Amino acid sequence: MDDQSLRDRFEIIEICTRMAWHLDHCDWEPLLELFTDDVSLDYSSLNGGEPQIVSRKDMVEKWRGNREGLTATQHLVSNQLVSVDGNTGTATAMFQATHLLPNPYGAPTWTLGGEYRYGLIRTEGGWRINALAMTIIWADGNRNIRDLATQGS
Repeated sequence: MDDQSLRDRFEIIEICTRMAWHLDHCDWEPLLELFTDDVSLDYSSLNGGEPQIVSRKDMVEKWRGNREGLTATQHLVSNQLVSVDGNTGTATAMFQATHLLPNPYGAPTWTLGGEYRYGLIRTEGGWRINALAMTIIWADGNRNIRDLATQGS
């Protein structure tokens, strides 16, 4: 593998990892910078429906609304596989996402496990995510905390 291929691989893994890090730490401005202006977003395995093209601002604002009502989240991302073809790339990674909200209505956690698939393009500012698909493989705990968080429990 040549130096450029290694740099591309490192940068792609880094940007995908930063997505989880910034989300968990409520770092909204740095999170925005990881994406292209419009993103193909596929959360159909969680919410049903079809993949959508959304603005990065709308996507991050939705994540912000979901995250800020929770006490904490922790997105662990591992087993990254990266493929680069010129100025486009794909990455896959396994994830485990735990959401915490102590509440009087059930368990305080909801944990999802599955796979992320990222589409990326090389821009003048570096690699950016232009597509994200989440496939849920398993879930455990209280899914209702997501709704409680947005209601302010």
